[in-house]
Amino acid sequence: MNVLLIYPLFPKTFWSFEKTLELVGRKAMLPPLGLVTVAAILPQTWDYRLCDRNISEISEADWDWAELVILSGMIVQRDDFTAQIRAAKARGKLVAVGGPYPTSIPEEMSAAGADFLILDEGELTLPMFVEAIESGATSGTFRSGEKPDVTTTPVPRYDLLDLNAYTEMSVQFSRGCPFQCEFCDIIVLYGRKPRTKAPEQLLAELQALYDLGWRRSIFLVDDNFIGNKRNVKLLLKALIPWMKERGYPFSINTEASVDLAQDVELMESMVEAGFSSVFLGIETPDEGSLEVTRKFQNTRDPLSESVQAIIHSGLRVMAGFIVGFDGEKTGAGQRIVEFVEKTTIPTAFFSMLQALPNTALWHRLEREGRLLEGDVDKMGNQTNLINFIPTRPIEEIAQEYIDGFWQLYDPIKFMDRVYHHVRTFEAAPQRQARRQVKKAFKAAGKDPQPFDFSILRALGIIAWRQGVVRKTRFKFWGYLWSLWRSQPDSIVSFLSVCAQIEHFIEYRSIVKDQIEAQLAVYVAQKAKHDAEQPAIAA
Repeated sequence: MNVLLIYPLFPKTFWSFEKTLELVGRKAMLPPLGLVTVAAILPQTWDYRLCDRNISEISEADWDWAELVILSGMIVQRDDFTAQIRAAKARGKLVAVGGPYPTSIPEEMSAAGADFLILDEGELTLPMFVEAIESGATSGTFRSGEKPDVTTTPVPRYDLLDLNAYTEMSVQFSRGCPFQCEFCDIIVLYGRKPRTKAPEQLLAELQALYDLGWRRSIFLVDDNFIGNKRNVKLLLKALIPWMKERGYPFSINTEASVDLAQDVELMESMVEAGFSSVFLGIETPDEGSLEVTRKFQNTRDPLSESVQAIIHSGLRVMAGFIVGFDGEKTGAGQRIVEFVEKTTIPTAFFSMLQALPNTALWHRLEREGRLLEGDVDKMGNQTNLINFIPTRPIEEIAQEYIDGFWQLYDPIKFMDRVYHHVRTFEAAPQRQARRQVKKAFKAAGKDPQPFDFSILRALGIIAWRQGVVRKTRFKFWGYLWSLWRSQPDSIVSFLSVCAQIEHFIEYRSIVKDQIEAQLAVYVAQKAKHDAEQPAIAA
């Protein structure tokens, strides 16, 4: 069986980083981990080709070769996802789909022409699909109400990837999150009981990447890496010597809940194991909004102190923020900006609240008659308005959002945050000890890697744009000089994070233009909704 695995296009978003990727000659941030895991679960007697549409087109030779086409992706990829289903069916191919988008809205997959719906988690539903197709079935839907034991998941087929195309590599340790945030679809898809792989499993995956020559960043895609702290600590205990023996071949990034700050031992172990940054779902500094959305874990300690504790441990912090919660007071957007400035978080993921299908928020708003019709592919994209009727004027929320985005990614303010943030996390003892191990490993001539000239080119472009062309020129050289004198080893981190502004300068203009353009449409849509539901509108 010749199987063509297709990963649909992403639209331009906060996380697409096109301009930053151009600097280092890469085509995408992350590869499709789901599809290479699918390829490992399916029969190894089948032949596989992978086409990530974010880095290459599908050739007619690939279409001709394929007997079966499998697609996976997220809601934000909807347009290209459905287009590729139609393209495959136009060529007479059997089409199977799975992943978060088909699992959330399977009816759209059937409408687009998919033959097989492989829903929920593949460890359970892919064997059902294989049994059906090997018995001659040409259509079917496969679901499981259970959650699989991920200790049975095989090492993903990383060999199917074009490793040179990506800046980071995706790896997964756990699925599920113990919390109950109202807007989150992770607990809908994967449950509230975090399931983890065994430490030796994850080390086998890292070894596979190491053997393939990967030496750049690893992104642990867990939606809450510390959801099962006991198992995380067992993993770190095994990971620390593995990383040290190989001279820290990767830096590791992940996502975690803010309560990470309560466990000093865990933070220090993460840094010692090679973790460099962590994405936090902060959402808002307004405690009332956190309670409304059931994000109670963010109300137990002062948020700013928690963030500072994580930074001081040696972890660079990225964070998500949202405006548009019910009962939100005027000025929520500005309070987020002030919080980001106070905590020096460079990369602040800022968006308006979206009700995702089948979440607790979705069902509540549906009961209240407040959901608005619209394209689901717009969910999760920062260039789109709220898809429901909020409790304060949409014009006010949208303007705060635009103003906040504009302030957060002002080049000077961004650079100020980068400098102070880098000074803090690079000074952590575990970070410095890790650096010494890596230097000793290189000095011994172990595992030498060729110099990457694309990095040199990127640094030159950053120096020209931010140190000569833009208004940041004086601060750029001043900060570099300060770091050279006091923390020379932190210069690479400083320049690497500074590079992100190349994406955000353009993206904040896109956000402003598209949000303003959509306001008139939204107002008309709300007027129609109010006319149809006068009692609710009153």
